[in-house]
Amino acid sequence: MSEKKRYSDEELQEFKELILKKLEKAQRDYDLLRSDINNAEGNDTSDTSPTFKALEEGASTLGKEASGQLAQRQMKFIQHLQAALVRIENKTYGICRETGELIPKERLRAVPHATLSIAAKDGRK
Repeated sequence: MSEKKRYSDEELQEFKELILKKLEKAQRDYDLLRSDINNAEGNDTSDTSPTFKALEEGASTLGKEASGQLAQRQMKFIQHLQAALVRIENKTYGICRETGELIPKERLRAVPHATLSIAAKDGRK
């Protein structure tokens, strides 16, 4: 019996549903981070006394920088998930880009946007 070269349409659908759920949550998290950066809630230092304003502005700036970095990472994660959806549509999802072998389902369930098998990833170190 020959070794399987790609996942079946049913298996791809299962992965697609998993990725869509992760994508929805990732987008919500990204939106929260963006609203924190943009201060959409209006909780600014403008309504506090001048004594605490300097300290709060410094903390606010650090908080916005951290949120900005998290937002960038979250957007990258979203882009990876979207690329995984494209691979599902192309029926190339789950194929290691270095070895050409199938990435185990367990790995894809844990890291649905993975493009390398563990063996290929370990070989890169």
